[in-house]
Amino acid sequence: MVWPFFTFLHAVLFCRLYTNQEVWIPDNEEVWQSAEITKNYKTGDCFLHVQLEDGTELNYPVDPAALPPLRNPDILVGENDLTALSYLHEPAVLHNLKVRFVESKLIYTYSGIILVAINPYKQLPIYGDAIIHAYSGQNMGDMDPHIFAVAEEAYKQMARNNKNQSIIVSGESGAGKTVSARYTMRYFATVSKSSSNADVEDKVLASNPITEAVGNAKTTRNDNSSRFGKYTEISFDQSYQIIGANMRTYLLEKSRVVFQSENERNYHIFYQLCASAMQPEFKHLKLGSAEEFNYTRMGGSTVIEGVDDRANMVETQKTFALLGLKGDFQMDVFKMLAAILHLGNVDITAVGDEKSSISLEDKHLNIFCELLDLNCDKMAQWLCHRKIITTSETVIKPMTRAQAVNARDALAKKIYSHLFDFIVERINQALQFPGKQHTFIGVLDIYGFETFDVNSFEQFCINYANEKLQQQFNLHVFKLEQEEYMKEDIPWTLIDFYDNQPVIDLIEAKMGILELLDEECLLPHGTDGNWLQKLYNNFVNKNALFEKPRMSNTSFIVQHFADKVEYKCEAFLEKNRDTVHEVLIEILKESKFHLCANFFQDDPVSISPFSSSINIKSARPVLKSPNKQLRMTVGSKFRSSLSLLMVTLNATTPHYVRCIKPNDEKLPFEFDSKRVAQQLRACGVLETIRISAQSYPSRWTYIEFFSRYSILMTQQELSINDKKQICKIVLQRLIQDHNQYQFGRTKIFFRAGQVAYLEKLRSDKLRHACIMIQKSVRGWLHRKKFLRMKQAAIIIQQYFRGQRTVRQAITARTLKQTWAAIIIQKYCRGYLVRRLCQLIHVAAVTIQAYTRGFLARKKYRKMLEEHKAVILQKYARAWLARRRFQNIRRFVLNIQLSYRVQQLQKKMEEQNRENHGLLERLTSLASTHMNDMDTIQKLELDLKKLTAQKRTYEEKWKKYKEDSEQKMLKLENQNKELQEQKETLEIKLQEKTEEMKEKMDDLTKQLFDDVQKEENQRMILEKNFQIQKQDYEKEIELFKGEIKILKEEKTQLQHQIQQEIVIQDGLKMEIGQLTKQKIPELQKEIELLQTQKLDVEKQAQSQKRELREKMSEVTKQLLESYDFEDVRSRLSTEDLEHLNEDGELWFAYEGLKKATRVLESHFQSQKETYEKEIEGLNFKVEHLSQDINHLQKLFREENDINDGIRLEVSRLTSENLVIPDLKRQVSELENKKLDLESRLQEQTVKLKGKMSNRLHYELEGDRTQRRTNEAQNEVDIKEKEKLKVTIQEIEGLSNGLMQDEIQDEVQSKIKQETTRLTVENMDLEEKLDMKDRIIKKLEDQIKTLTKTIEKAEAHVPTLSKEYIGMMEYKKEDEERIIQNLILDLKPRGVVVNMIPGLPAHILFMCVRYADYLNDADMLKSFMNVTIDGIKQVVKEHSEDFEMLSFWLSNTHYFLNCLKQYSGEEGFMKCNTPRQNKNCLKHFDLSEYRQILSDLAICIYHQFIIVMENNIQPMIVPGMLEYESLQGISGLKPTGFRKRSSSIDDTDTYTMTSILQQLSYFYSTMCQNGLDPELLKQAVKQLFFLIGAITLNSLFLRKDMCSCRKGMQIRCNISYLEEWLKDKNLQSSNAKETLEPLSQAAWLLQVKKITDDDAKEICEHCTSLSTVQVHSTSPLVSWFNPGQQLSTTQPLTHFPHPVGWGRKSGKKK
Repeated sequence: MVWPFFTFLHAVLFCRLYTNQEVWIPDNEEVWQSAEITKNYKTGDCFLHVQLEDGTELNYPVDPAALPPLRNPDILVGENDLTALSYLHEPAVLHNLKVRFVESKLIYTYSGIILVAINPYKQLPIYGDAIIHAYSGQNMGDMDPHIFAVAEEAYKQMARNNKNQSIIVSGESGAGKTVSARYTMRYFATVSKSSSNADVEDKVLASNPITEAVGNAKTTRNDNSSRFGKYTEISFDQSYQIIGANMRTYLLEKSRVVFQSENERNYHIFYQLCASAMQPEFKHLKLGSAEEFNYTRMGGSTVIEGVDDRANMVETQKTFALLGLKGDFQMDVFKMLAAILHLGNVDITAVGDEKSSISLEDKHLNIFCELLDLNCDKMAQWLCHRKIITTSETVIKPMTRAQAVNARDALAKKIYSHLFDFIVERINQALQFPGKQHTFIGVLDIYGFETFDVNSFEQFCINYANEKLQQQFNLHVFKLEQEEYMKEDIPWTLIDFYDNQPVIDLIEAKMGILELLDEECLLPHGTDGNWLQKLYNNFVNKNALFEKPRMSNTSFIVQHFADKVEYKCEAFLEKNRDTVHEVLIEILKESKFHLCANFFQDDPVSISPFSSSINIKSARPVLKSPNKQLRMTVGSKFRSSLSLLMVTLNATTPHYVRCIKPNDEKLPFEFDSKRVAQQLRACGVLETIRISAQSYPSRWTYIEFFSRYSILMTQQELSINDKKQICKIVLQRLIQDHNQYQFGRTKIFFRAGQVAYLEKLRSDKLRHACIMIQKSVRGWLHRKKFLRMKQAAIIIQQYFRGQRTVRQAITARTLKQTWAAIIIQKYCRGYLVRRLCQLIHVAAVTIQAYTRGFLARKKYRKMLEEHKAVILQKYARAWLARRRFQNIRRFVLNIQLSYRVQQLQKKMEEQNRENHGLLERLTSLASTHMNDMDTIQKLELDLKKLTAQKRTYEEKWKKYKEDSEQKMLKLENQNKELQEQKETLEIKLQEKTEEMKEKMDDLTKQLFDDVQKEENQRMILEKNFQIQKQDYEKEIELFKGEIKILKEEKTQLQHQIQQEIVIQDGLKMEIGQLTKQKIPELQKEIELLQTQKLDVEKQAQSQKRELREKMSEVTKQLLESYDFEDVRSRLSTEDLEHLNEDGELWFAYEGLKKATRVLESHFQSQKETYEKEIEGLNFKVEHLSQDINHLQKLFREENDINDGIRLEVSRLTSENLVIPDLKRQVSELENKKLDLESRLQEQTVKLKGKMSNRLHYELEGDRTQRRTNEAQNEVDIKEKEKLKVTIQEIEGLSNGLMQDEIQDEVQSKIKQETTRLTVENMDLEEKLDMKDRIIKKLEDQIKTLTKTIEKAEAHVPTLSKEYIGMMEYKKEDEERIIQNLILDLKPRGVVVNMIPGLPAHILFMCVRYADYLNDADMLKSFMNVTIDGIKQVVKEHSEDFEMLSFWLSNTHYFLNCLKQYSGEEGFMKCNTPRQNKNCLKHFDLSEYRQILSDLAICIYHQFIIVMENNIQPMIVPGMLEYESLQGISGLKPTGFRKRSSSIDDTDTYTMTSILQQLSYFYSTMCQNGLDPELLKQAVKQLFFLIGAITLNSLFLRKDMCSCRKGMQIRCNISYLEEWLKDKNLQSSNAKETLEPLSQAAWLLQVKKITDDDAKEICEHCTSLSTVQVHSTSPLVSWFNPGQQLSTTQPLTHFPHPVGWGRKSGKKK
């Protein structure tokens, strides 16, 4: 019944089904179940062969006219909009919602104009401020579905159309309506904050906790169910900022105050009050726990899991205070609530069957009367009695206990109802606003459809309200859509959908349920049974929507739009009447508690401010006097208020949010398909999808179509006068399928895709026309070019042919004739021309004479006038220029004089310091030179000693030869003996091994033969082993003796080698004196000795190796010959001990090995000693080279000092040239500075004396040093000659020792030293010559300086003033200084023409001047004026980036100056003594430093905000939407019908736009001299903003989460990193702020299939939290081979995770 259209569509289009196609078949549990066709279906088959997802095969019976619906491809599963699905039917919608909700954890989905919200029963991090700002300003289809998107659409349409909006949140109880309404109000409060009234948004949001506390309760379906309806109007001004709000309530469920069903609670406020009973401020209420009161314990459930009533009470009190409802008001409210609880505990006892009574000592009654200040006796009497007034008498009638309990409960309900209305009224009063409301957005949060086990009057009214809302939804979505087509006369098949008008008529029509109820209430003896009987008589079997239960006569059934509901008629009349005995009302009126007395006055005055601006009455009308007979019932009041609500909703543009309850157990992310399908059918979501599939979404008027597509029309069609007819003809020609469009009266309706087809035709036509135009223009140009070429060719041909004919026709006679004719013509023509020229000349002369005279006179008059005007202008402009120049010059001269004189003083002092340093360095250089001479003399003495030692070494060498020959003979003999010993040892070892084998064989045989003989064998073995042990010990002792002998010989050899080394060292210098004949013989002998040594060493090593190999072979043979495991298993512990003792043989062999190793280590230690001695010699040589390098450095430093002196002198001369210009400036100030001239003369004389003395002293010092250097150079030359002689001798000696490495190294070092000394001497000579030239130049410059100083003696200002660095000003000049220096200053002019920090310099100079005068008032006023001026400039230019950057730099510099010179210890540590002299003397500006620091921070905050505002619109288009890598991006289209945007999206930003903006920021900050640390911090915050916004937008947009987009993002990040590298900002750590974005982009590209992939993701994504990474993992699309684009591209697709929320970098 639900899907007739789709069944017909399948019957027509899909009459054949093929294998592997997937379909949906009905299922009892899951509603629909997916199945795959296993056999082709043909027309006429009765069964469809399918296989379910669990593998079971099924023959499903089908009707050929209604085939099962097809399943959408996997790529479309999880779409944002249900209308975008290829196949639109119930199973597809249900499956799509389930996938999004269960797998993707997405609770919002679009269905055309409806937002479907599924309650997750879990707190989700998708409602933060970052998410709100992400959705602000976005179109509804650009972001993923969200409640914020609906709120933004309503806000945007209100701003664009100036029309009121409504957001209708509907659904069953527990579906999440209250939370959705709360988030919409929070969204409006966040995006439309008012600058003038900043707390109005907080007040609007604060109304929610209060109304939920007093109007919400726990039911069986919902822990926070709204038990009243609420329509909140949020009012906006013309700027669309919130200015106030108004709240209207509907049908509070008063019966809940006195009765709750099982597992339900009373209103939250009662439990909050009981939980806070022990607090001091609530003790006078005399409350206890909720279990102590009848009104809070009926349901048996006083606690909600996960809810802290005490904390909620604190929150309620805070929201009361935020709305301006202070402690007195709150305590009055809490008194009323406590009184209600105590009233419920009043004990009414029965007295017989017809009477009842209340004890006057009842505790709760006394507390109730005490709290409300009532008469306890009267209250006890009239709770058990009633007064009946007739015309003749008044009768007091006692009541039974049941009647008294009903009276008590009615009183409690009445008090709570009045209290609820009073709280709502005070909230509206707190939210009232001055001025006029421009527009409003209404948020309707009303109770959903309800059906319980016992349904009473409240459920009937609630369901009646939902019927009205469903009708309004039907009118807006269905009927208005179809009426549009009917109005346009379009052939449209009306779709049958459930229209609930019959149910509404049943309830509210004439003689309906409500009217019969009111009629029965008017009867004095009316009862519920009589009323129910009337219903049976009127509707049973007469109205299909009304039924009588089979098993009950006290209830009736109504068929609502959602479900059938059975209502119990009990207490319907009483609840509809809502009456309280008049005597009780009178008692409450007499209360001295003002709040209680005001509740029951006859004519209470409403204080709502909305009565004048909105023509809608209050939902709760004013109470009339109880004496009036025609009092309105609850049902009639509710019906009238509901009709007013419908009027309001119909006057606004509605936006629908359909809340779905996924399951009845309140389990998080559990999806009950039956319950969801039931709600989808009931709330109209499926009907919306069905109409979207059949409707015509695109609509054009005929005029719009004609103007747009006239290019597609022919001339014949355009000749028709009727444009409507033209459009019809064109469409019939262009679109052959007439079902794709329809013609209305004023519009043309198109199906989806047809407008795109027409646009393609239009673009093709335009392209063809452009080609035709290009063709014609190009043809005309080529023709024109061709004609020019043709004309040129003709001319060339003409001249060529003429020349040719002339050459052919020329003869001598013709030439003579032509020549004669030419001469005749010449003379004749000349005569005629001369005659004519004479006539013309005479006429021209006369004309020129007259005209020139006229022009000359005119020019003379003009010149005379201009000359006079110029003279006047000259004097006027000169006067103005002089005046302006004098003013400027006076200001500039003071600054220039103080600055330049200060610079001169600094340079003079630096020159003096450098001269002293030069003298000191020269003296140190002389001393080092003397030390070098001493070292050279010591080297000569060492050479003499070496020559003396040569002779002694020669004699020792001869002796060494003889001794070495003898020792070699001894070594040879010893080697022979060692070889003989080896042979004997080998023989002995072989014999012993054989014996051991034989003995072990005997042992094994005896062990296997007889076990009893083991003891005898042990004894034999022990004896044998002892004998062997003794033999081995003897052999070991022999070996030890031999080893000792070898050691002694080794020590002797070591001593001999040492002596040889000593002898060799002594003979090194003597060998040079040997003759050339003996040297080769000695060399040969030395080579023989070395070879013999090597042979001996090799033989010793080979012997050691042989010994080791033999020992290892012996041990191997022993190990191989015995199976130790078998032997050990058969031997006892004693035998094993003996065997272990005999195992010492192996240790003996190991000892031999160790001995040989000791010998080797000893040889190595000797080698190391030799190497250390060589290293010591090398170290000495290196020390000498370092000394020489030190001398070279000193000479270089001397040259640098001389160059510095030259530069300083040149600067002084250039600056002295400025003195003549200063003369003129100073002459104008002579009258003001007469006192300074006397001081000038004295100081100039002193300067002259000092300068001349110092310079002469320096020159004399240089000359003396030069002389000493010359003398030293002569000495050095002599020493060089001596060194050369000694070097030649050493070279002669060293020729015979080429193989000695140590001698070669010493020789090379000596050569290097000699060459360096020679080079250094040459350099010294050149430097001395250069010094002579420099000294001459200095003398000339000193002469010129003395002359210039003499000339400027009388005109230079006093030096005491020059060094102060202050700016003199008067207190009256403060305003001018601030005006010119701060308020009117242009940053660009200062940056270009002067230094950026000039204002800070001048301001600090003024501060120093005030400190110099010790004038506290002057300093305070100047600082205050300065700070106020900076604040004013920043405030006036709060959006000017250049101005903020300029003043941030100057404020920071000014603050640093104050810190450095006014007592900041951290800054003064680095000061020089001169800087400490310039510190402030009299004042500590710590307070002003703090103020300036705060001001700098404020400027920095605004500076960052301006940068963020400028770059923020570029981030998402540039980083995400722009394709920096062309050809790899591509997003699939969706079927969502987007809303029109109120924001102009014509500007497109790219990545280059972001980089250009960053470069602009960077260049501006650098030009304004911003501190580098501040600059890096600002760049870091910008990059943080780029990363945060990009990442948030990426996660909030499912269409962007793809592998392609990950590549784009990583490419864009590389561009940003290159920009940082180009600007040298790698140290700013800005790159690290992009790490989360980089990791998210990487996450989009990697595989996410196996556990290894998950581990890789966890290792790589260190900057993303586990929750964020986990939130992305369920969103990966399943692998589909048909969708694979390439083998290298990961087939993953990510929608946005909502867990990542990053605030924009506004925290500093």
